[in-house]
Amino acid sequence: MALIRSRLPQAVAAAVLGITAVLTGPGAAPAEAAIGPSFVDNFDAFTTGRWHKADGYSNGSMFNAGWRADHVWFNGGVMGLNLDTTPCPSGCSGKPYASGEYRTNDLYSYGRFEARMKAVKNPGAVTSFFTYTGPSDGQPWDEIDVEILGKNTTQMQVNYFTNGAGGHETVINLGFDAAAGYHNYAFEWWNGGTINWFVDGRLVHQENGSRGPLPTRPQRVMMNLWPGIGVDSWLQPFTYPGTKLTATYDWVKYTKY
Repeated sequence: MALIRSRLPQAVAAAVLGITAVLTGPGAAPAEAAIGPSFVDNFDAFTTGRWHKADGYSNGSMFNAGWRADHVWFNGGVMGLNLDTTPCPSGCSGKPYASGEYRTNDLYSYGRFEARMKAVKNPGAVTSFFTYTGPSDGQPWDEIDVEILGKNTTQMQVNYFTNGAGGHETVINLGFDAAAGYHNYAFEWWNGGTINWFVDGRLVHQENGSRGPLPTRPQRVMMNLWPGIGVDSWLQPFTYPGTKLTATYDWVKYTKY
């Protein structure tokens, strides 16, 4: 698979830094989270012992939706995240759109993180599977990303942040349309070694720290769907199509190393 290196424009990178301020919001889980073991979740139901739904707040300035728990749903072994206008803006943290974010209660350290998902095709929207920690956990900002940008769902963008420093974006040509069906996305995070990203079991990218130190802090497993604002050069402008957009996830798995 062809790889395309791509760094965010400076203005976009500045907007990304706004994320750290949000994940400390009223819906964030307490900082005293446990370090979690290996698990497999087939999304047959909302497992409150492992997960929580973001509710009643929004992320940084480039996120143009408020998180609502009722925008995360389960049906037939699938977890879905809806993005729509109901009931906004009064019930959407002052944003014009509502959407869903699903987050683990525990933090997870080195291992293999995997999800089978189907993305949204719509310019300006992002479908994600990632790990994150930050001030809400009493830690600096570390993050490892898998993102499908709705402007081109034949590509995947990967990235990582260590102590708040990002700028490690790489765009990967998938060879298929991530919005047309389910595919497996994974990354392996090795202690003192590498981060390796996989698509349908094939290694597609590796970071070894040569572009900046790799994350070291335990992180939450997270999934969300969101429309961007002020980042048109990165995501393209978001226009709501008039009916809800839905990203779906068949399962997620973590294997501790």
